[in-house]
Amino acid sequence: MFEDKLHEACGVYGILCFDRKDVSKHIYYGLYALQHRGQESAGIVTTNGGNFKSYVWMGLVPGVFSKEETFKGLTGHIGIGHCRYSTTGSSDLSNAQPIIANTPFGTIAIAHNGNLLNTNELRKEAKKKGYAFKGNSDTEVIAAHLGFSKKKDLISALESVLKKLKGSFSIVILTNDRLIAIRDPHGIRPICIGHFDNSYVVSSETCGLDILGAKFVREILPGEIVTITKKGIKSLMFGQKKQALCVFEFIYFARPDSVMNDRSLYHARVDMGRILAKEHPVSADYVIPVPDSGNPAAIGFASKSRIPFSDVLVKNRYVGRTFIQPTQDIRELGVRLKLNPIRQVINGKDIVLVDDSIVRGTTSRQIVKLLKDAGANKVHMRVASPPIIGPCSYGIDTATKKELIAANLSVEKIRKYLGADSLGYLSLEGLNKAIGIKNSPLCLGCLNLKYPA
Repeated sequence: MFEDKLHEACGVYGILCFDRKDVSKHIYYGLYALQHRGQESAGIVTTNGGNFKSYVWMGLVPGVFSKEETFKGLTGHIGIGHCRYSTTGSSDLSNAQPIIANTPFGTIAIAHNGNLLNTNELRKEAKKKGYAFKGNSDTEVIAAHLGFSKKKDLISALESVLKKLKGSFSIVILTNDRLIAIRDPHGIRPICIGHFDNSYVVSSETCGLDILGAKFVREILPGEIVTITKKGIKSLMFGQKKQALCVFEFIYFARPDSVMNDRSLYHARVDMGRILAKEHPVSADYVIPVPDSGNPAAIGFASKSRIPFSDVLVKNRYVGRTFIQPTQDIRELGVRLKLNPIRQVINGKDIVLVDDSIVRGTTSRQIVKLLKDAGANKVHMRVASPPIIGPCSYGIDTATKKELIAANLSVEKIRKYLGADSLGYLSLEGLNKAIGIKNSPLCLGCLNLKYPA
């Protein structure tokens, strides 16, 4: 994963199992499948119908849960999990999730994916009522307002609090006997339900179901509260507006082996590449992807253009998200640590470099230079999404508008900055055609400045 990308907020996961007492390992595997959605912290909370057992720490899922003893302390037949990338709230342990909160309806654990637009307003309201915040995440804000509810039961309280929230949220909540999953009225952030053996699973993506062999049941609807107990599933609609699933789930965020709105993300991305080749044809010797996110679009581009696909940018699989930053005199080492071109293949050749998106352009510029330093004759940059011209407030860590290269420069000026011989972006019409979802509008705010809320 490269730093010049949009980053997702979090992954949420939950299991209610009727004949097991060790769901924590199942949740661990589910979080492992959702690791791409958040890499700063991870946590699991379980219950056996009595006390809550919790383990939350900073780091990647396999690092946080590296000891067998940790799972021995996480017994229970119901549990939820979370992997976090911070957008609201700093990256420290006080904001790691799931969090445990006391409410008039008993103890709950809660985890959240997304971003609230009215966090400050809700935080001030809770502080006036005497709530002492431990961190600064919007998840704790939700828990605080539940704690002050005067409603007769938890679901009524949730319905009341959720109607106050503005922004995006997919939420999982654990009680002593229930697993609750919620999606915001616009459906900006994804969440789905699965079933295996005698168990129900909720997950941010279908890849979190696949890892357990769970069968996909359905997506949770925008504005829906789903309650899962031993008696089955109950649904309550607390509000539904014009659906606006984040378009970047299709472009980059979700794993290509996931399915959303009955559409394979892999096939959607391949079709983005095919349409991109039609919209911006070019003569070249090879089509190469920026690994790994550019792979499906590059395959599609190569198929349509009939230019051979060649995976000649070799990725170092052992470089994580962070490493010791290189000194100024070797500032290009950052990209070279992660990617190395096979010179014998590209020397003297014309290359089409395909990536899923460009945010600031800094990494793309370094990769173009890397290829030319390795002997490429020409490098034609092709981008399988439209230009990103606006920031996002719905749970994506976007740069400010000032930092978004396409918000400030023309395509030709971007091309010159990148050092590419040509540059082509997928059109908005082409993107919608590739995604191919009928009667299911997307949030395209970062691409056309038209936001759902």
